[in-house]
Amino acid sequence: QVQLVESGGGSVQAGGSLRLSCAASGYIIWGNCMGWFRQAPGKEREGVAAFATSSGITNYGNSVTGRFTLSHDLAKNTVYLQMNSLKPEDTAKYYCAARSTRNCANWVLGVDFDYWGQGTQVTVSS
Repeated sequence: QVQLVESGGGSVQAGGSLRLSCAASGYIIWGNCMGWFRQAPGKEREGVAAFATSSGITNYGNSVTGRFTLSHDLAKNTVYLQMNSLKPEDTAKYYCAARSTRNCANWVLGVDFDYWGQGTQVTVSS
C-alpha cells in the first residue's frame, strides 16, 4: 500500500521560509516523477513543482520559480519542498503526488499522478 505523508506546514509571516517533506512508503521515489500541488479555498489546484528524481530536471510553476526548491533524500525515500520568500498568496494546502513513471510530461495539470498525500496547510500572514 502506497502512502505519501506530508509534513512541515505551518504559519509564517511574509518573507519567511518553510520546508515541506513528503515521506513515501510502499513506493520508491527513485526514477519516478513526483510533484507538489497546492489548493487554496475557492481556487483551483495549482501545480507547484515536479521532477523525476533520476533526471535532475526540475519544473516549477511560474508563481514559485526562484523562491521554491525541490530536493530529495533517497535514503529516507523523502522529497522536500523548500519555500523561501513566502507571500500571503502562497497560503494553501500543499499536496505531494507521485506517478508510477519517470515521465513528468504535463505535470502542471496534475494528471496521471497515481498517488496523493493528505496535504499539509501553509498559512502566510502579511
